[in-house]
Amino acid sequence: MPSVAQAPPTAVRDGRLTVDLGSDTGAFHGGASGTLYGLYGPGVPTDRLIEGMGLRTVSTKAQDGPQHPGADALEVVGPLADATDGDVYIYLTDIHRGFPYQWPGDTPEEKLGLYKEKIAEQVDQVLRLPERYQDNIVFVPFNEPEGNMFGTGEWSYDRVGWLDDPAGYFAAWDDVHRLVKGRMPGARIAGPNTSVLYDQVRGFLIHALAAGTLPDVVTWHELSHPEAVRESVARYRAWEKELFRDTDREGTRLPVNINEYAFNYHTSVPGQMIQWVSAIEESKVDADIAYWNIDGNLSDSAVQSNRGNGQWWLLHSYASMSGHTVRVNPPFPGENYTMQGVATLDERKRQARLLFGGSAGAGHITFAGVPGRVLGDRVHAWVREIEWSGQLGDSAGPRLLTETNLKVGADGTVAFGFGDGGVLPGLKESSAYEIVLSPAGEAKGTQSPPVRWQASYEAEDAAHTGSGYSRNGPEGSPHDVSKFYTSGGYSVGGLRTGSDVVLDFTVDVPEDGGYDLSVFANSLNTHDTVREQGPTNVFLRVDGAADSEQELYLPLGHKWVVWDHTDTEVRLAEGRHTLTLAARSLDGRRATKGDAIVDRLVLSLPETSAATQVYEGELAWLGGGARPVYGLPERAGAVPATGSGAARLAKDQTATFWVHSPADREATVRVDTLGGSKARLSVNGHDVLHLGKGGGAVAVSLSGGINKVSLTGGSSTTLVDRVTVTPSQGTLPARTYEARAAELAGSATLTSLSLATGGTAITGIGGEPGNGNTATFTVAADRRGLHALRVRYSNPEQAEATHYNPDPLARHADITVNNAGALRVGFPHSFHQNNFWELTVAVPLEQGHNTITFRSEELPNFDGAGHASDTFPGVPLRSGYAPLIDSITVAPYAQRVR
Repeated sequence: MPSVAQAPPTAVRDGRLTVDLGSDTGAFHGGASGTLYGLYGPGVPTDRLIEGMGLRTVSTKAQDGPQHPGADALEVVGPLADATDGDVYIYLTDIHRGFPYQWPGDTPEEKLGLYKEKIAEQVDQVLRLPERYQDNIVFVPFNEPEGNMFGTGEWSYDRVGWLDDPAGYFAAWDDVHRLVKGRMPGARIAGPNTSVLYDQVRGFLIHALAAGTLPDVVTWHELSHPEAVRESVARYRAWEKELFRDTDREGTRLPVNINEYAFNYHTSVPGQMIQWVSAIEESKVDADIAYWNIDGNLSDSAVQSNRGNGQWWLLHSYASMSGHTVRVNPPFPGENYTMQGVATLDERKRQARLLFGGSAGAGHITFAGVPGRVLGDRVHAWVREIEWSGQLGDSAGPRLLTETNLKVGADGTVAFGFGDGGVLPGLKESSAYEIVLSPAGEAKGTQSPPVRWQASYEAEDAAHTGSGYSRNGPEGSPHDVSKFYTSGGYSVGGLRTGSDVVLDFTVDVPEDGGYDLSVFANSLNTHDTVREQGPTNVFLRVDGAADSEQELYLPLGHKWVVWDHTDTEVRLAEGRHTLTLAARSLDGRRATKGDAIVDRLVLSLPETSAATQVYEGELAWLGGGARPVYGLPERAGAVPATGSGAARLAKDQTATFWVHSPADREATVRVDTLGGSKARLSVNGHDVLHLGKGGGAVAVSLSGGINKVSLTGGSSTTLVDRVTVTPSQGTLPARTYEARAAELAGSATLTSLSLATGGTAITGIGGEPGNGNTATFTVAADRRGLHALRVRYSNPEQAEATHYNPDPLARHADITVNNAGALRVGFPHSFHQNNFWELTVAVPLEQGHNTITFRSEELPNFDGAGHASDTFPGVPLRSGYAPLIDSITVAPYAQRVR
């Protein structure tokens, strides 16, 4: 396991962080938004998740390699390049199974010779890609060679470690480098890709410089702690400056990609990850979050196929930065697990942004050197919290804590206080925080925070009765980063089949109302007691009252201690109450099936207006030269409703908003403008509205999770004040068709499942190439046009893993409407056949009756000559099946409203 730097002190210390807006530490880079094995294939995750987090680099397996199912390099380069123009780093070694890599050959020469044949084939495959994608490929010849192919183990080259004797590795590196460049002269090659930046890498650079085989990108891994990034990059840059002196490389700074960073304790946790992000951005390098769990989820950032957790939203806020970085002075420089931050100033947009976090309790944030010529003498500030939502928990995005105008002090400062008498609540170590400053403007009002009150209650602090109770832990910590982050460090078990455990949480609430309750919990999907039902059911009660009892299904995960949350609402009167989680219902007729662990409860009182989300025009992602405007816009009397200004869109300029929806459902999207018209509104790539004077509104079928809402300027310059999104119903009438309504062919059949809405789901769609195993629904549409097809599905398919990575398979369905061309849709693993998720697909329907057919088959390898089942027999690497289908719902995609 990696070493850990100094542990944090046990006492909470007051964090004082200063941002020097008068400094300039270089152009904003955005390099921390990378992932190892984070993309499974087209649609898993969606392009919206890729683009919305600004994904720059992806390291992944060789095409058709047997290392893991999915994540084939040449199948993910298109989605990445189209979304962000990001680069795919191909781990050429992952054409082999196992870790250490099981490369064949009886002698060192035979091993290298056979491997070079595999490399040549991979390069030739890249050359068959469309030219626009070839430039997005980087070849990584060896992965962690010092402990793997050129280490001392059973599968090594000659059992001589290159850290002691580099001759064999250096010769192989030169050989492979010349092979790749000989076949593809413009190819980029990365290395040495060691597990840490060993001192021996300096010797590698000396050799490669002399041999003419320097990598185009220098790569290594940092898995232990964030400060190692700063230390290692500084050390590498010193070597580079020393070794390149008096050569034709003098003054050159090679790109660096730390293409595996962070550990289980860090990933998914905004307050942990901001410490890594700040170090990576300060060092101006690229970096990929490590792959410890499942592939296709953006290294513990993506939930299902289209939702983001807290880490995704942190990286989204990071990708929203622009301009140049400025100096951030943290309270404890060089010390891990303390408050750290990254900040930018964009003079053209007239915005400053800060992301910070990593500490608990009181915090004091000061912006110094506030430039009057950019921000004026009064600034508008948005302060948001990016909360931890678990590895598998959907997050609605940064939560507004305050929106306010502040006067810049005579000394050029603006300050914010958290906790300990400050206006803002105390900091949480698991959260990151975002502050955005702009000129104050003259808006009519400000947004109210969506949550009026919130509290968290640890499961280990709850009273308990019954047999089978357990207090589990300690879980992950700075002292054991291989384990997962858990609130409070402990969890509780005992809610399982056959138990009578009762957990009583004492809560005290400030007023009467409906409170949102999130139960952070986990069940291992492959555990013996979980396999029968899937999600573990428990019983929630308020003050022991029978009429308050709810049956909740706690979430599944791919491992123990990977957290998700089940959400519900409880009605509470002001004062003290007992919230109970029990393994048996009060009447004794129902009991828990499965086995769950519980981390904590989070109780929140929402603001009455919280259902409507507000997205300010001046904070949108602007494209094509669009810019924000502040103060009184060009039209006299036009004043923003909220915020500080508007987005000015000339013809073909764009403003993009990243909108969260908690479910696949209808919502009304309203655009408020301050002048101009003819702008075009699109949702997830589909045009839904042309704006008139003053804006307009449209009911839209949103996808659960992240939706890309974009405005494109028309012939008249448009000032976009804001976009509001409000849940609605009835404008887009929906029709639902249960599994039993489908016409089935071949082996497709109905299977009884307790959590299917109609009690059954369709199984057996797909199989071998050319199968006729299909399901066809006949659906009705009131009018011709684009419709939302919501598929309620499950996918239980999983391969046997070789090491710590569970290997779930994504499935796909080829969906045809009225026998027209097929639309291929990916469906990620849902952890159990009885665990159903929804996914929305846009399809064209004719007025009247339409047929929608689902089919599938195992897809061929890149060269079309074989299938994954032939690559490594007995280990499924590609699924030949569609997901289980519980039901489908069809609704019009959009409709203008008044």
